[in-house]
Amino acid sequence: MERKNVLTVSQVNSYIKSLINEVPQIRNLYICGEISNFKHYYKSGHMYFDLKDEKTKLKCVMFSFENAKLKFTTEDGMKVICFGQIDVYERDGVYQLYVRDMHPEGLGDLTAAYEQLKEKLKEEGLFSKSGAREKPPYPRKIGVATSNMGAAVEDIKNVISRRYPLCEIIIAPTVVQGDAAAPDIVKSIELLDSIDGVDIIIVGRGGGSIEDLWAFNTEPVARAVFNCKTYIISAVGHETDFTICDFVADMRAPTPSAAAELAVPDIKNEIQTVMNYSAALETDIVMLLENEEKRIRNIIHSSPLANTNAFFETLVNNISDYEKRILFAFKEVISKKEGDFKSAAGALNALSPLAVLSRGYSITMHSGKPVKSDKDVSAGDEIDIKLHDGNIKAEVK
Repeated sequence: MERKNVLTVSQVNSYIKSLINEVPQIRNLYICGEISNFKHYYKSGHMYFDLKDEKTKLKCVMFSFENAKLKFTTEDGMKVICFGQIDVYERDGVYQLYVRDMHPEGLGDLTAAYEQLKEKLKEEGLFSKSGAREKPPYPRKIGVATSNMGAAVEDIKNVISRRYPLCEIIIAPTVVQGDAAAPDIVKSIELLDSIDGVDIIIVGRGGGSIEDLWAFNTEPVARAVFNCKTYIISAVGHETDFTICDFVADMRAPTPSAAAELAVPDIKNEIQTVMNYSAALETDIVMLLENEEKRIRNIIHSSPLANTNAFFETLVNNISDYEKRILFAFKEVISKKEGDFKSAAGALNALSPLAVLSRGYSITMHSGKPVKSDKDVSAGDEIDIKLHDGNIKAEVK
């Protein structure tokens, strides 16, 4: 074997790379295929995957600074259209597609992102909040998170002021379009939720394209609406527009003005309702009085009051009978108490010192104390001798 013009592996790979780079047709390619073997290294942010069809596959890489612009989540099995260029990775000697942009096949980026987030939040249970709480019937304050310069905020203020002027409106000026919209919407919701006395929050904006409304389809806004302790109404776009915010909120309104109508009652209807209740109550009172008058007349004519002599005669007889029973019971109680008293007096007399004295005994006292021993007194002491019928003063000799 002759060894003329022997090349190194690096030389071959470099040569092939230079040949490929000279082909202009592969610098800007749109390639359709199904994603497989997808790997997203979150430390570097780079994506590595294969694009395949029914016959073959192509290795692909999409660096972090490119895939950061994607609005949907890539995954195995997804059919996409990738835009990029073919190049050689010299270290491994393989050619691959360096992807600069990617779109779901048959769907736009925003539509794909919308469907993915909708399914994710539904599985997490964020849509379960809708309809779970009862709307406050007579709100004291209503918070509104929307742009303070659009037609939506004016529609909301006009409708609430006309329908229910008793309610206070608190506007949280909010960016509702563009990259800054989502965090600003979250901030406004949290602000209104923290204000004491706010019973309902309306969050939304007027109509627009899916790009214009996109902030209301973001995950941070969805979670802010779900975590809101105050009853919240989503009013984004026109009647045909549906956003993620609509599914998470307690109530969805087709337009901002419709949200205002749903948030407050019509004071004219409320006044009419009160008047109807008042009239019905007045009718009920009149009927009640008439029924009571009829009942009293029936009592007068059909009760013992209709024959007063017999009625009072019955009362006298009953009183006399009760009097006899009470006197008999009273005599029984007195007799028993007298017996108890005599028994107690006899027992007490048997224990009395006076009973002992009556039998010829006496008690000798000195300085108010009984003398029990000759040691208790001395010669010359004055003592008292108590008999059953009197006292004797004496001196000890």
